[in-house]
Amino acid sequence: MSGKGDIRIERSSGNVFADLGRPDPDLHLLKAGLVSRIDQIIRERRLTQVRVAEILGISQPDVSRLLRGNFRDYSVERLLRLLTSLGRDVEIVIRKPRARRQGRLSIEAI
Repeated sequence: MSGKGDIRIERSSGNVFADLGRPDPDLHLLKAGLVSRIDQIIRERRLTQVRVAEILGISQPDVSRLLRGNFRDYSVERLLRLLTSLGRDVEIVIRKPRARRQGRLSIEAI
């Protein structure tokens, strides 16, 4: 049955940025994960955006933009520095992939 009201469902690749055809989808997914962790820390600590801005050394409007997903201009390195400013340790682990494939970027927040 195929009518006007039919909904087309497409399986995700697991990376919304790749699904949308964005350039550098793995990098965007990594950054989104880092920003998500920043947001989680802020919520756990019940910090205001003004206080977060003071801690991070950025403006409150920049905090707002970052938390709304406007992180394109932030490098991974800068996002990692923001996490350390929020009192988190950051470790970077490089290992061989489990299968024969291209390496990938991922985040594990504990």
